[in-house]
Amino acid sequence: MEHVLRVLEYEKMKKQLLEHVASSLGREKIQALVPSTDVEEVERWQLETAEGAEVLRLKGHIPLGGITDVKTEAKRAQIGGSLSAQELMNISSTLYGGRQIKGFIEDVEEEDQTPIPLLSEYATQIEPLRELERSINQCIDDYGHVMDSASPELRTIRHQVRSFESNVRSKLESLIKSQNTQKLLSDAIITIRNERYVVPVKQEYRGSFGGIVHDQSASGATLFIEPQAVVVLNNQLREAKMKEAQEVERILARLSAQVSEQAEVILVNLDVLAVLDFIFTKAHYAKKMKASKPQLNANGYINLKDARHPLLDQETVVPISMKLGGDYRSLIITGPNTGGKTVTLKTVGLITLMAQSGIQIPAEHGSEMAVYSSIFADIGDEQSIEQSLSTFSSHMTNIVRILDQMRSDSLVLIDELGAGTDPTEGAALAISILDTIYRRGACVMATTHYSELKGYAYNRDGAVNASVEFDVETLRPTYRLLIGIPGRSNAFAISRRLGLSEEIIEQAKEQLDLDATQMETVIASLEENQKLAQKESDEATQLRKDSASLHAQLEEKLAELEEQKQDILKEAEERAAKAVQDATEEAEVIIAELRELQKQGLSVKEHQIIDAKKHLDEAAPKLTSGQKRVKKLQKANRKPISGDEVKVLSFGQKGTILEDLGNDEYQVQIGIMKMKVDLKDLQVTEKAKPIETRPMATLRGNGFHVKPELDLRGERYEDAMRRVEKYIDDALLAGYHQVSIIHGKGTGALRKGVKQLVDRHPRVKAARDADMKEGGLGNTVVELK
Repeated sequence: MEHVLRVLEYEKMKKQLLEHVASSLGREKIQALVPSTDVEEVERWQLETAEGAEVLRLKGHIPLGGITDVKTEAKRAQIGGSLSAQELMNISSTLYGGRQIKGFIEDVEEEDQTPIPLLSEYATQIEPLRELERSINQCIDDYGHVMDSASPELRTIRHQVRSFESNVRSKLESLIKSQNTQKLLSDAIITIRNERYVVPVKQEYRGSFGGIVHDQSASGATLFIEPQAVVVLNNQLREAKMKEAQEVERILARLSAQVSEQAEVILVNLDVLAVLDFIFTKAHYAKKMKASKPQLNANGYINLKDARHPLLDQETVVPISMKLGGDYRSLIITGPNTGGKTVTLKTVGLITLMAQSGIQIPAEHGSEMAVYSSIFADIGDEQSIEQSLSTFSSHMTNIVRILDQMRSDSLVLIDELGAGTDPTEGAALAISILDTIYRRGACVMATTHYSELKGYAYNRDGAVNASVEFDVETLRPTYRLLIGIPGRSNAFAISRRLGLSEEIIEQAKEQLDLDATQMETVIASLEENQKLAQKESDEATQLRKDSASLHAQLEEKLAELEEQKQDILKEAEERAAKAVQDATEEAEVIIAELRELQKQGLSVKEHQIIDAKKHLDEAAPKLTSGQKRVKKLQKANRKPISGDEVKVLSFGQKGTILEDLGNDEYQVQIGIMKMKVDLKDLQVTEKAKPIETRPMATLRGNGFHVKPELDLRGERYEDAMRRVEKYIDDALLAGYHQVSIIHGKGTGALRKGVKQLVDRHPRVKAARDADMKEGGLGNTVVELK
């Protein structure tokens, strides 16, 4: 296995993977990663990666900040060792990080209603140790120092230390300011030597100054002397500092004992966090490569669709599509050197290793990969100088080992089979080796430039020829894999393009036997026919896409026209209704006057008044109900898709489609509510647009829902800076005068970035570190103009 991993550059792929790791825990998992041969294990790994990729798609980030590998600290505490303040802070930070990722995963399932059973299983194994985390945070500050509040005794002792220090400094300052003393000093300063306060005295005045000498300068011209007047005070200060150190040690020992009690839980949490970091690292890698989850099987079947070598530039690499293990188990790629045959072998081999490592593959959706019990590769010149082996001998040594170890469920990759010896013997040997591998049931991909192997697949079931296309016009390979067509040498065509005379080329053709000439002609015809078929297929595919696009546009236009028609009709009906209403009001006045005349004895019959009013009512137009109009619109309207803006008819409110639940039911977000709505109760008002997934805010300010604080912990640097800029704009619109930006301690990169950003922001009045009650150095308070 080690040989195959090296030849197929598996470690280089892992280096790319390491670029996305969040902690040393995940780094260890990746460094120890090797492909699995167990189908169930590989399937679980792939499902884990798929769940991680889905979470990354929904949320855009994973809060894995602050997590460090504290296994050594936990084990040392477990056997009675005492941890330093910084080590205890690392444990507290890791416990906090574990709580964060646990809550994050639980929220994804609950709020986003996304099933992630495997990730949820890991999250349930994380046990939050809030009491231990709280105990450490109450005693140790953000700088890793034990705080005065850690115990009443420590507060008292440190008060004494500060008092003694003040007395010593006061005494020494009065001494160095004295006119009589200043001429004896090298400099009028107070310094420390051997943890005692001293002053620098010129060497020549040593006898007249007095006191205890603790050190001297490099030149010997200055002595650092503790004056006799402060010896007692320095002794008191030293004793107080010793008590302080003892009390700090006692506090650290107490906290270490608490860690010892929870050491097993901490170690389990670390194991789970390592797995989660590993999973999300693979998810980030898959996103970068635009990779997909392959279907897996144990039948030795590969079906790659537009696969790309992961170590090549994903924007420029030519993808390959191929099948192996179904109708044929032997794929023979022929053609000239530098045509891309070796890259094809390495692409298939490395992608197979990635799939069996639980890593999504750089290929289109629907690709299928086999889980092989073993993979063998003989690629490149691995000549052994120590054994003085020739190229042929070196390759043959590898092939002998492969034939001895391979099984029916193995994948064998051989580059330039039979090369390095007489062409006739090498070709015959290559055919015999291929037949042996086929009889044993293994899958094999082999490259060769021997013309004798071009007819190999035509004479054997379960084998197929392939070649890498070569453009004679540009004299460059296109790297497109052509299945079913053996490769041509193109020697005559290339020579002609390079200027070799036609006479020489014709003489060379005469040297070829009839069979070879006919073979080249057949191959050329096959290539031309396949190119034509591929071109027609591409054109048909494009026509189908254009037709589907045009159909969708026409449906959308029809829906818009129908909606415009209904709006015009409604407007006309409303105008007519208004005119009738005005007439009715006027008629009511007339009828009232008629009744008044009737009371006065004039001949106006009551039934005539009623008839007149009835005729006026019937003259009013009947407005088309919104429900009927929507039903007409829906007949010409397409089904909603995720991101469409719709109107929920029963509520009369607008919302956004989140998900198609099937059976003509959709999940719709209306304001802060998410609800299931039937298709007949929906009207599409705008086409799909990106759905904003910002967390719901809790405070209201001038019409904007904005929190008074922004939590960046666990964010990547670039994402965090974008969020800070957006947040400051929102806070200004919301009318806030002061906000908090929580970036945590971590490495300090986020804190520095936040400081630089707010310092140059034109609407920021001032920024400061929060005090201890507000979160300390993990929080920056920003005042807005």
